[in-house]
Amino acid sequence: MNNVLITTPTFAKYSPVALQLLRDGGLEIVRTQPLTAQEADVLQCINADTVAIIAGLEPITRAVITSAPSLRVIAKHGIGVDNIDLNTAKERGIRVINSPGTNTDAVADLVIALMLCVARRVPDASARLRSGEWPRVIGRSVWGAVLGIVGLGMIGKAVARRARGFNMTLLSYDPYFDREFAQANNIRQATLDEILMQADFVTLHMPYSESTKNLIGEKELKMMKPSAFLINAARGGVVDECALLQALSDKTIAGAALDVFSKEPPTGSPFLILPNVVATPHMGAYTEEALQLTSEFAAKMVLEVLAGKKPFCTIV
Repeated sequence: MNNVLITTPTFAKYSPVALQLLRDGGLEIVRTQPLTAQEADVLQCINADTVAIIAGLEPITRAVITSAPSLRVIAKHGIGVDNIDLNTAKERGIRVINSPGTNTDAVADLVIALMLCVARRVPDASARLRSGEWPRVIGRSVWGAVLGIVGLGMIGKAVARRARGFNMTLLSYDPYFDREFAQANNIRQATLDEILMQADFVTLHMPYSESTKNLIGEKELKMMKPSAFLINAARGGVVDECALLQALSDKTIAGAALDVFSKEPPTGSPFLILPNVVATPHMGAYTEEALQLTSEFAAKMVLEVLAGKKPFCTIV
């Protein structure tokens, strides 16, 4: 019987609907056992009957793909596909699809939360209070500040809508800038350099690729104001982490809020002990509502591919 291998523990965690859609489509469900599946764990579950993989952040490598002779589709339970070997998938004629728009609001909510936490030093204040102190913690205002949005896609736009509620001045850079949306939401188009020099908060929403690798490096960080904060809920590789670590250590910038890292989990990372860093475990998409929506969308798209269709969310 044809099966679908699910490597992410969050698929259908909050609703059985997605699993039932797959079963109604004639598929047997196979799941990897570890919560964080690595290549070896995925390989153990692949067999000749695997026609689909639904993956989260787990590595879908060349070895994984070539071990599944019947594989026809890889569905990302999320947006970014940098953990999937796209070249091998293309070589073998395997569709790769993602789930655009399903976690947009969840990620945008977290970006605003990170901005508030790093500006008002919420984690530090909470930890000190719990330890018995009654500290006078002085933070920075978000109301009326300048927000630079690097990447005005669906998530960047959702962040912009929320930021308007804080009376923020909005600047944005995107190679494919949406002028109509910008005009309707009072966003000024800017270069990356202009954003770095002018923004009080810089939030990153670019996909990870060779062209965006280390987009924010030593030169870019030195362009930022000493009072500015960097927020990254996109991908760790978009930032040169060595340069960021130095910039935070020597107070080139005031602080950073990071939901993503180049190595995940970031065990032993010096970012985790810096007082001017707020760090979260790549949880941007993790709300019950977003996970349910993403699971159902991914299941439907898998069935579309297996029915011979090409969904609009096809990557390759």
